[in-house]
Amino acid sequence: MSDIAKRNAAEAALKLVEPDMILGLGTGSTAAIFVRLLAERVKAGLKIVGTPTSEATDKLARSLGVRIVAPDELERIDLTIDGADEFDPALNLIKGGGAALLREKIIAEASDRMVVIADAGKEVKSLGAFPLPIEVNAFGSELTRRRIHHHIAGLGLGSAPSSWRMATGESLLHTDGGHLILDLSCGVIPDPKALGEALDDIPGVVEHGLFIGYAEQVIVGEVDGARVVRRR
Repeated sequence: MSDIAKRNAAEAALKLVEPDMILGLGTGSTAAIFVRLLAERVKAGLKIVGTPTSEATDKLARSLGVRIVAPDELERIDLTIDGADEFDPALNLIKGGGAALLREKIIAEASDRMVVIADAGKEVKSLGAFPLPIEVNAFGSELTRRRIHHHIAGLGLGSAPSSWRMATGESLLHTDGGHLILDLSCGVIPDPKALGEALDDIPGVVEHGLFIGYAEQVIVGEVDGARVVRRR
């Protein structure tokens, strides 16, 4: 059922794509479905340029014949289509389940529009059930971890546990940029904007998975179609 819903969301997002667009291509299972559908359109004659948010998306898009350019070659991006791990009624997002949050945010910020595609399970009243990914520089990482907990204590999150994300076996996961991912299990985030600002003030934090004010709309895939949620 979930795969059908994801495909319906991706198909609806594809209708937003116009010829000669520069597209930001997201990361994750739903975004990968979008890239595959986009590649079918490209094969049929659609001319677009894509810029990826991860090495995995770059590899997938190129393998399917989508023309890819590096972000450094661009001044701006017309539209980014990406997934999310959670979104609330204000279209605040948690992203980073695929450990691509830094590149995803760089691409989203440079885009005229960001549209999120997701299944209904990602829709929540308040962010926080999904652990918040925080991308951390490897130097002084445990010190940075302690500073994170110190900074968030006054935000009602003093007891939120955290853990380093692991790759296969007992090795720590490293992002495409060579950083670590700290997953912060908040339960509920009372004030996403305040938490994001607190994390921004910590030097060892490279980026966090709170995307505040980025999404223009969320296309929610369901078994029988898709619906659009706009920012309140």
